[in-house]
Amino acid sequence: MDDWENGGFGIYIHWPFCAAKCPYCDFNSHVRKSVDQSRWLSAICLELKNSAIRTRGRTVNTIFFGGGTPSLMEPETVAGIIKEIAKLWVLALDIEISLEANPTSVEAQKFSDFRKAGINRISMGIQSLRNDDLKALGRMHSVNEARKAFDIAKDNFKRVSFDLIYARQDQSKVDWEIELKEASSMAVDHLSLYQLTIEDGTRFGDLYERGSLKGMPNDSLAADMYDITQEVTLQNDMPAYEISNHAIEGAESRHNLIYWRYGDYIGVGPGAHGRISENGNKIATTTIENPENWLRGVELNGTSTIDDEVINHIDQASEYLMMSLRLIEGVDMERYKKISGVALDNKLIDKNIENGLIKVINNNLIATQRGRIILNTLIKDLLI
Repeated sequence: MDDWENGGFGIYIHWPFCAAKCPYCDFNSHVRKSVDQSRWLSAICLELKNSAIRTRGRTVNTIFFGGGTPSLMEPETVAGIIKEIAKLWVLALDIEISLEANPTSVEAQKFSDFRKAGINRISMGIQSLRNDDLKALGRMHSVNEARKAFDIAKDNFKRVSFDLIYARQDQSKVDWEIELKEASSMAVDHLSLYQLTIEDGTRFGDLYERGSLKGMPNDSLAADMYDITQEVTLQNDMPAYEISNHAIEGAESRHNLIYWRYGDYIGVGPGAHGRISENGNKIATTTIENPENWLRGVELNGTSTIDDEVINHIDQASEYLMMSLRLIEGVDMERYKKISGVALDNKLIDKNIENGLIKVINNNLIATQRGRIILNTLIKDLLI
């Protein structure tokens, strides 16, 4: 068995367009007055054909429409992409096909047509259940609009997830606990709960640099909010299976698990990244970020890939550890050794066990709750 089969094979479609740019967002997203969706459908299908040549004979486990705001796509565009994928690969009988959606009334009206197009899982960017905070986050929906959109999603899909951001400006522990309990009472089977992070190059990043982003929590308060998140979701039978993701048993995002279990995935669309096992090598793929340049590149060359990088075995093992240590199941240390050719350092493992940051169960290296809070530091230490 090739190593990627431990994680599976998925396809990621990046739709780069948004109605507005949120001040905290550092994703490759762009605001355009109009988009020629027919032209974009043709280009995406062209790039899919090029990718299929490199992955012949595979079964697609998952498809994920991310962005940007994929719910701004026309359902016919989504249907055309899914139809093309079904021509080029075999689709798993239980394939998961997810689409990220904003909970505005206009986009919610498309949910029935998205279901008919082939989508079977919706991930909604609600972000907050407080109107003042939605405004501060630059969101274009109200709480009432989000709740109505969520109800429409539940009527159309068996699997519905939504996102919330915590550790927001002037948010207290009590505020977050109350809001999270509200969210848990709404939830179907999955919640993604992210701590607000300030990224360079964003509006919030610029304000933070100037000292104008007021009310941000300190590290201690943010850590307490993380602990509250674990407690409340566990009480509601939706424990963490990954640092920021919570689900009832069996409802985990199978597409994201492909990333975290270090499977293979194709990235199609502006700025999309991929990992493909090919001719005994693990290849990192990258595409052109600017939407118009991406579109012209695909139409001229059939692909927008700008960089194919062979990842050496040590770096593969490092990537596997960085991704899988995010999961509650942890790192299979035997698999790590097979990938890298070198086992993890037992002295470093023992030190971090003594510090209460990791544990070993059935030869799986697992970060404790305390370790997950400082995961980046922990990973650096283990990879020295």
